[in-house]
Amino acid sequence: MKKIIVLSVATVAILTFSGCGDNKKEEAAKTVEQTQNVAQNAKDAAANAANSAKEAVNKATESAKEAAAEAASKAKEAANKAVEATKEAANKAAESAKNAAAEVANKAKEAVAANTNEKGAALFKKCVGCHGADGKTKALGKSAIIAGQSAEELVKKMQEYKAGTRNVAGMGALMKGQVAGLSDEDIKALADYISNLK
Repeated sequence: MKKIIVLSVATVAILTFSGCGDNKKEEAAKTVEQTQNVAQNAKDAAANAANSAKEAVNKATESAKEAAAEAASKAKEAANKAVEATKEAANKAAESAKNAAAEVANKAKEAVAANTNEKGAALFKKCVGCHGADGKTKALGKSAIIAGQSAEELVKKMQEYKAGTRNVAGMGALMKGQVAGLSDEDIKALADYISNLK
């Protein structure tokens, strides 16, 4: 814009000081025409620059949108991975807790069984005279071998002897006397011990 004003002033100055000759008029007309061309070129250059700037802004906006979308996608992916890692850690912790609880339960069961076996072993001492230390002797040569029979079967038989409802080979009265002082818990401990004799 400043160039246009300067050229216009120069044109007016030339016309003013040069007189009104034909040559001078032609020169002035050429100068005005050149000034107008320069002004049009400047106007076109400004329009091109504005269009270029607008395109650059549009490209920058599009690039920013794409970068934001990519960043959001990566953040979502990272969040999903974090959720999966948390789930996996929780599952491992739950499995570990389950295994620990099972181990504690097994140890408690073993402790009860050991205690029961100790009690059963103590109770079995009065049976050794007839059934042998390993439970493989036929009592008075008449009874079945008791070692290895199931605990359930032994409990049933001892409870029947205690109640006086069992009498195998004439041994009912003798066995009733042997089991009369045993509680149900004692009978179970003794049966568990005998069932484990092999």
